Amino acid sequence: MSNIAFIPVRGGSKSIPMKNIKLLAGKPLVYWSAKAANDAFCIDKVVIATDSEEIKKTVLSFGLKKLEVYNRDAENAKDSSSTESVILEYLHKQELLPDDYIFLIQATSPLIKSTHIENMFNKMLLDNADSSLSCVVCKRFFWREDGTPINYDYTQRPRRQDFKGLMMENGACYINSVENILKNKNRLSGKISIYQMPEYTSTEIDEPDDFLYLEKLMEKYKND
Repeated sequence: MSNIAFIPVRGGSKSIPMKNIKLLAGKPLVYWSAKAANDAFCIDKVVIATDSEEIKKTVLSFGLKKLEVYNRDAENAKDSSSTESVILEYLHKQELLPDDYIFLIQATSPLIKSTHIENMFNKMLLDNADSSLSCVVCKRFFWREDGTPINYDYTQRPRRQDFKGLMMENGACYINSVENILKNKNRLSGKISIYQMPEYTSTEIDEPDDFLYLEKLMEKYKND
C-alpha cells in the first residue's frame, strides 16, 4: 500500500494571478502544503499536478525528496474543471493498487502541518472508515433567506462557550482509496471519518486579502 499526497495547482487563477506560487511568509504558497506532506511519515510520494511550466520549475526548486510533478491536461485545468477531474485523470494514467490512498491536499490551506496529516490518517484507520476529511468547529449562527434559523433557537440564544457549533470543511485535506475514487468519482465515499483541525486553519486563500490575514497567522502558528 502506498500513500500519495496529491496537490492540484493551476496556473490560470483569475482572482489572484499565479496565486499558487505567490509568496506567503517568504515562500511560494504551494510550498507550505508540499512541505507538510513531504514531512509526514505516512506519505510516500507528493505529486504536484499542474499545467504551468512556471509552477513546475518553482516546485522542483523546493528540493523536497518525495516531490514529483504531474503534467495535468489542459482540459482539466480550466476554470470550470473540478478537482475530481484531475484526480481521476491522474489515476487513469498511473499503475496504482486499489488499496493505495490518495491524500488530496490543497495549496490554498498553508497552515496544514505534517502532524495534522499523520493524525488524520491514523484516526481514519482507527475509525475503520473508508475516507476522511478535515474540518474545524464553526460556532456561528446560520439563517435561511426566508428568516428561519438553521442551527439554533434564537429565543434561547446560547452563549458561545455553551454552543457546540457545527463541523465545517476547511478544505485542507481529504483521504480516500484509489478504488473508492475510481468507483464513486468523488474524493469522499462510504463511511467518512472527520478529523478536527484547529479553528485558525479555517482560512483558505481565495482572495487577495486572504494573503494579508494568513501572513499573520503563519507568523503565529506555522512553527509551533
